[in-house]
Order: sequence, then structure tokens, then C-alpha cells
Amino acid sequence: MIMAKFVAVVIMAYLLGSIPFGLIVSKLKAGIDVRKYGSGKTGATNVMRAVGTKFGILTIILDVAKAAGAVMLVRVIVGNSFLTIGGMSLHWQIAQVMAGLAAVAGHNWPIFAKFKGGRGVTAYFGTLFAISPPVAIFGAEVLAVSALHSRHMSLGSILAVLAVWCLLVPLTITHNFPPIYLAYSLAAVALVVYQHRDNVRRLQQGTERKLW
Repeated sequence: MIMAKFVAVVIMAYLLGSIPFGLIVSKLKAGIDVRKYGSGKTGATNVMRAVGTKFGILTIILDVAKAAGAVMLVRVIVGNSFLTIGGMSLHWQIAQVMAGLAAVAGHNWPIFAKFKGGRGVTAYFGTLFAISPPVAIFGAEVLAVSALHSRHMSLGSILAVLAVWCLLVPLTITHNFPPIYLAYSLAAVALVVYQHRDNVRRLQQGTERKLW
């Protein structure tokens, strides 16, 4: 029964993450497949460039909400249950991380959009809002300031996830923040950098597209 709850959490989170709000918004507003424009991604930045700023912001809100919802439902489904594997107890915080990773994976490789999605940044911050709102707000501020200053959303995104990880290090060491969240943040850094590998290459070459 407990195993079924953990499996259900992962499946539910992946399916929620797979809802391609960027694709839905762009089709409803402009009748276009946003994946055929710009970066070919369904993320808010590409929607902003293809359809308009306010629809990009709407996409951000919806993508954050779906990922946050996936993690929040963990407490409802798993509750205080424990799953013991090889003498190790897996509890709701582990389930949160599993749900978070599944939601980000769904956002990046959505089953509802032929596995062509976004880069995972808004989905990751959505999961952070469910886990620790202050940490998520800090990361969002770093993203906003970095992106506005450099006019590169890709650079702002990478700096933001790195800043979150750097913040979680002292919180884990001195404030008893669960180490599993630090591990989750590190995994997110690796995934976001991987998803932005083409952007990193263009940033190095000085050919990365700027905001506006």
C-alpha cells in the first residue's frame, strides 16, 4: 500500500508536469505551435517572444502552479507513511523530491506534447514554492535581477538555480534543513544546465538572443 502511494506520487507529478501550458496558451491565443518558433521550447520565454509578454507571464504562473500542486499533493497522498527499502526509511520529504523531479521531467519531456517541452526552470521553482517559499522567492529574485540586467533569460535561469543551491548549503549545515532538499537542488542545477547547453554555447559565442 505504501509502495503504491510512492508510485502514485511519481506518476501523478509527471502527468501534471506534462501539461504543456505554453503550447496551450499559444494555440488558444494565436493558433500557433510555439515549438515551431524561436528555441522550439514550450517555456514562458519562447511564448513571450512568439505570442506576447503577458501570455509569457501567464505561462509562468500556470507552469509554477502545476509543479507546486504536484509537490503539495504529496502530503495528501503519502501523509506520514514510511516506505522501508533495505533498512532505509523513505518518508514524505523523499516523496516530495521524487514528485519534484517527476514534475520537472514531465515539463521537459511531456507525454501530452510528444515529449517536446521546456527547460524545467519554472517547473523547478514551482516545486520549490511548495517545499520552501522563502528559498523559492530568493531564487526568483536572483533570476529576475540577473535576466533584466543581462537581458539573457538563460543566464538568469542558470544563475538562479546555482544561487538556490548556494543558499541551501548553509541552511542545511546550520539550520537543520533536510539534506535531501540540497541533493534535489544539486540535481536541478545539473538538469537546468544540461537543458541550457545550447544557450551556454551561444552565450560563449556572443550570439545568444536577448530579451525584448
